[in-house]
Amino acid sequence: MNTQTNWDYLTVQQFTEKHAAFTNGGMRSLIFNEDENGLSTAGAIVRLGRKVLINQVKFFDWLESQNKGTSSRER
Repeated sequence: MNTQTNWDYLTVQQFTEKHAAFTNGGMRSLIFNEDENGLSTAGAIVRLGRKVLINQVKFFDWLESQNKGTSSRER
């Protein structure tokens, strides 16, 4: 049986280097407020001791969900 799992976790630094649209400070703010903004519910943030890891797939799913229900005229 060949089961593949998507272990696509990055540290905040690795994430911001890979995705230049996001800054370290911006990501840390999102992580600090994860209970209020829904990131914790989405499962996008994982803690291993003091290390904070971001699941890219879940983060971008969460990001897309933040834009649901808004039309281009509302922006």
